Amino acid sequence: MKNFIKIVLLILQSYATFAQSINIKILKQSVEVYKDQWGVSHIYAQNEHDLFVTQGYVAASDRLFQLEMWRRQATGTVAELLGERELKRDIGTRVFKFRGNLDAELQHYHPRSKQIIEAFVAGINAYIAEARQNPANLPFEFQILHTLPEFWTPEIVISRHQGLLGNIEEEINTARLVKLIGADKVRELSWFHPKNSDNEPNLELDKMLDNDVLFEHILEYYEAFRSPLKFPKPDNKIGLLEGFDDWYKDEKANVGSNNWIISGKLSESGYPMLANDPHRAQSTPSLRYWVHLNAPGWNVIGGGEPTLPGVSIGHNEYGAWGLTIFETDNEDLYVYEQNPKNPNQYKHNGIWKNIKIITDTIRIKGQAPKIVQLKYTHHGPIVYEDATHQHIYAVRAGWQEVGCAPYLASLRMNQAKNWEEFRKACTFSRIPGENMIWADKKGHIGWQAVGISPIRKNWSGLVPVPGDGRYEWAGYLPIELLPNKFDPNEGFVVTANNNLTPANFPNRNAIGWRWATPVRAHRIEEVLASGKKHTLESFATLQSDYVSLTARVLVPILKRLSIDEKYKSYHSKLGEWNTFELSPESTTATMYVEWENLLQKAVHKMAVPEKAQKYLKTIPTKRLTDWLVTPPPFFGANPVVSRDSILITCFKQAIDNLQTRLGKDESKWQYGQADNKHIKLTHALSDWVTDPALKAKINLGPIPRGGYGETVNNTSNNLNQTHGASFKIIVDTENWDRTLGINNPGQSGDPRSPHYGDLFNLWGKGGYFPVYFTKSKIMAVSEKVLVLKP
Repeated sequence: MKNFIKIVLLILQSYATFAQSINIKILKQSVEVYKDQWGVSHIYAQNEHDLFVTQGYVAASDRLFQLEMWRRQATGTVAELLGERELKRDIGTRVFKFRGNLDAELQHYHPRSKQIIEAFVAGINAYIAEARQNPANLPFEFQILHTLPEFWTPEIVISRHQGLLGNIEEEINTARLVKLIGADKVRELSWFHPKNSDNEPNLELDKMLDNDVLFEHILEYYEAFRSPLKFPKPDNKIGLLEGFDDWYKDEKANVGSNNWIISGKLSESGYPMLANDPHRAQSTPSLRYWVHLNAPGWNVIGGGEPTLPGVSIGHNEYGAWGLTIFETDNEDLYVYEQNPKNPNQYKHNGIWKNIKIITDTIRIKGQAPKIVQLKYTHHGPIVYEDATHQHIYAVRAGWQEVGCAPYLASLRMNQAKNWEEFRKACTFSRIPGENMIWADKKGHIGWQAVGISPIRKNWSGLVPVPGDGRYEWAGYLPIELLPNKFDPNEGFVVTANNNLTPANFPNRNAIGWRWATPVRAHRIEEVLASGKKHTLESFATLQSDYVSLTARVLVPILKRLSIDEKYKSYHSKLGEWNTFELSPESTTATMYVEWENLLQKAVHKMAVPEKAQKYLKTIPTKRLTDWLVTPPPFFGANPVVSRDSILITCFKQAIDNLQTRLGKDESKWQYGQADNKHIKLTHALSDWVTDPALKAKINLGPIPRGGYGETVNNTSNNLNQTHGASFKIIVDTENWDRTLGINNPGQSGDPRSPHYGDLFNLWGKGGYFPVYFTKSKIMAVSEKVLVLKP
C-alpha cells in the first residue's frame, strides 16, 4: 500500500511539473488530455460536449494539413489551391455532394450525433483559430503552398469523398467486355460467386447500350471525384487522371482487411479475443488515428480517421469490435433517352422529365472563377451526355441517401454493452459495406455484415441499364438480413474480404459478385483451427504471417517437371522450399514471387483476348490456380503439355530477370531489401522540398518487407509496398490493459513532432505498443499532459 501511495504521489508531482494549460472558450468544464509516449491522446472530459470538442482539437493539432486537404476535397475547393488541373475534381465533388436533408443526416448516426459532430467541428476550428494567429509556425506544407487552414462545417464531416463506395467503375468495364467478347467469356474469365448456375450473373446488355459510346470517358467526373490527391510541382503537366486505371486496379486488389474473433474455448486466457488489421494505402501520415475518449457514458479507445468523431475500431469496458470490407453493390449507371426538342429533359416511364440544374462557381488559382452547371436526373448526378445518340448517363448511388457517411455509425458502437446493442448499432452503418465483428468480456462473439444494399428484382447490377423505369431499386435490404453469426460452434469467425454468403442467399443481387481470393482467410482459419490455445503473441505472429497458400498449390506442380541444366539448382531449391513463407530473409521467396508474377502475365495474355486486356487487366488468382492445376481447352490441343511449358518458361524467365536486376550472386537475392521488396514512404510534397534535411525527415525508409498482396500480412503486389495494414489492434477481453496496437508511421502528421515517424521501424518489424486503458497506467507512460479550460 505504501509503495502504491508513493507511485501516486510521484505521478501527481510529475503532473504538476509538465502539465500545460490551454484556454478554449467553447468548453463547459476543464478537460485533461494525457499524451502517452506513443503519441496517443487519452481524453478525460466531464461531459460529452467537451469530450468531442477535445477530440477535434487534438486531431487538428496532430494532423492539421491532412484535415485541410480533407476539407478541400470534401468541399470541391482544390483548384483554388492547385489550379486548373484540379477543376474536374472540384466539379465531380460538387456534382456528387450530399444534397439530402442535412438535419436528418446529422441526426442519423447516434441519438445526439448532430451535437457530437458540431462539437467535434468546433474543436477543430478552435485549434485552427489558434494556428492562424501565428502562420509562421504552421506545418511546412502550408508554408510551401502559401495557404492557411480554413474553418470546418458539419457538412465536411459527413462527406462521402473518401468512402469505399461501390462498383461503378467495374460496371462500365464489364459492359465494355461484354460488348467486346460476350457475356459467356466474361463469366469464364471473372470469378463471380456465389452462384447457382453457369449463366449467373446476368450480364446481358440492353440494345440501348449496344454502341461504341461505352468506350468513351463516361465516368470522367466520377473518377476525378474519387482520384487520390497528388501534388505535382507547377511545372509538371501531369494530368489529374493520369494513371487512374493503375491506381484503381491496385486499390481493388489491395484495399481490404483481416479480422477474426475466437471464443474463450480457443484462448489461453479463457476469454474471447479479437484481431483486426485494415489494409489501406500506406502513407505519411497514416489514414488512421488512435484516441481514447473518456467521459460520463463514454470510455472507448481505438483507431478511427482523424476527420471523424468517435472510434471505428477498438474497445470499451464491455467489448471489442473490428471491421473488414464486405462487398455490397450500391451504385448503378443509368442511360436515358434525351428529348430531341429539349436537351434538358429525359424520358422515364414514358414521360419527359426535367433535368434539375444547379449553377455553381468554382474558384481557380491564377484564373477567373469558373461557372459550372451541375445536372441531375431523379436517380442522381448526370456524368455524360451523348449528343450523337441523344442519350444521357447518370449514376444512382445508394451512398447519397441519409446515413451514408463512412464510419460515423461507430458512435453507437462505442457505447454498446453487449452483442444485442452492438448489432443494433450496426443497423445504422450503411457505408462502406463491412464485416463487423464483436467479442465481449462475458464470453460472446458475433459477426454482422453491414452496408446499404439496393434490392434489384430483375437485373444483376453488373452492367449499365436504361433509366426508363424498367430497372428500379425495390428499396434496400434491411441490414439485419445480411449474413451474421453469434457464438458459432467452431468457436471463431474469420473475415478477409472473401465470400461468406451462401449461394441461396435471398435478394442475391443486393450484394456483390466479386470477392477477394480466400487465401488469406483460409490461412487464418488454418492457424485458428490448429488445436493450439491462442494468445496475444500468437495473434501478433498471425498478423505478420507471410505464408503463401498459392505457392503451396503451384510449387509442387513445377517440382515434378524437368528443366534445363542451367536452371536446375534454382529449380531444386524452389522444389525443396516447404514453408512457402515469403520472409524478408528468403532468397527462394524472391524466385517464387517473380515466377508467380510472370505466370499471371502469361496466363492473362493467353486467356484474355487482346482487345479486352485494357478492361480486364488481371485475372483472379483463383482462376490462375484452377487453370494451372486443371488446364482448360484454351491452353491448346494438349493443355497439360502447354501448361508445363508455361510453368518452365516463366521460371527460366524469372531467374534471368533476377540475375539482371539483382546480380548473378544468388546470396544477394534476399526477398526483403531496398532493391526488391521494401517500403519507402514518400511525402506527397516531397518534390516541392529543396532543403535536404527536411526532405530526409519527411521521407521514411526503405525498410525490408516480406509477403505480398495475398499473404495474411498483405504487403501489396508492388516491390515498394503501397498498401497493407498500417493500423493493427489485438485484444484479449480478459484484460483491456493488455491490448496491443500499432499505427504506421506515427500519430502525428507534422515532421517536427517526435511522433511523426517513431512507429515506422517498430511496425516494420511486426511490433506493437501497449494500449493502456486504466488511468493509472496511462499516467505512468504519459510524456505530456494538457489541461484544457473554458
